[in-house]
Parts: sequence; structure tokens; C-alpha cells
Amino acid sequence: MEKAAVDTVRLDAWRSFLTAHAGLIDRLGEEMEAETGLPLPWYEVLLLIYESDDRQLRMHELAESRLLSRSAMTRFVDRMEAAGLVHRETCVSDRRGTFVTATDLGKKRFREAGRVHLRGIEEHFARRVAEPEAATLTTMMDRVVVGLADQP
Repeated sequence: MEKAAVDTVRLDAWRSFLTAHAGLIDRLGEEMEAETGLPLPWYEVLLLIYESDDRQLRMHELAESRLLSRSAMTRFVDRMEAAGLVHRETCVSDRRGTFVTATDLGKKRFREAGRVHLRGIEEHFARRVAEPEAATLTTMMDRVVVGLADQP
């Protein structure tokens, strides 16, 4: 049997990261849904749309950002569209492409949920992490993201 290449300090850090991430996502999702009725994954899609240059994203961009297949993203957006939060528009320059844009209701619900989400981040994460620790964590996670992007 081959010896593990990761030392126990890094394995402990990995376990702590996974446990904290899962707990935070669960808590933030529970609070958001209880207070606004909006599931956290729907909020995240609205956030991605809001942060995009033209306040719209192509379906394939959403699928890539959420790590879903295009067919799974289509079903996901179908549910959001049925709830009146987003709508699809055909891309004029490429008729095969479809943009997803937030509706007025989607924008309203996004703003409401954003307040709950930011409060939860402050309460469950930010107040427990000192500013220098947050800067270090950002540096570390950015390094991981870059490393993943550099791999085939």
C-alpha cells in the first residue's frame, strides 16, 4: 500500500474546511429559505447574473459556473423561470445561444435575500475570522483555484 502524500496537518485542515463549508452552506441556506422562501442555489444564480457585465448570462456560462451539465442547468432554470425569477432571451448574434436574465421579481427577491445572506455571512463566518486570517484564507484559496485552472 502506498503511503499517503498528504501530511496530517494538511489533512486536518482539509477536514476542517469541508466541515465548515458544509455547515455554513446548510445554515445560510436554511436561514435564507426560512426568511425569504428563496433556496440558496437560486440566490447564487441570481448573484451570478447580477455580477455579470450585462446582467445576463448564457446558459452554458451558468452551467459551467454551477458545475452542472447543460441539461441539468436547463431544468434548474426552468424551475426558476416558472417561479417568475428569470426569463430567457435568444442571443441575437447567435440564434443557438440563450441568455438568462433576472425579472423584476427576481431582482426584488435577490435584494431581499442578499440582506439575509450578508447578515448570515457576518454572523456565522466574518465575526469568527480576524481580518489577517481572512486575507490569508483568500490567498490560500486563490492559489488552489489557480492550481486547478492550470491542470488539464
